[in-house]
Amino acid sequence: MTIFSRFLNDESGATAIEYGLIAAIVSVGIIAALTQVSGSLQTTFNNVSNSLNTAK
Repeated sequence: MTIFSRFLNDESGATAIEYGLIAAIVSVGIIAALTQVSGSLQTTFNNVSNSLNTAK
């Protein structure tokens, strides 16, 4: 039983796990923002591409 209680009280990897969770949450936020912006960004790049093609 002492091994189990030592395992429950061990906090040595808690900081690494917290940083991993923060990185995951930030990544999800970035992906969500990019999916919202992707339509207008694609339109902008298409407009730039069309302008460059007509300028040839």
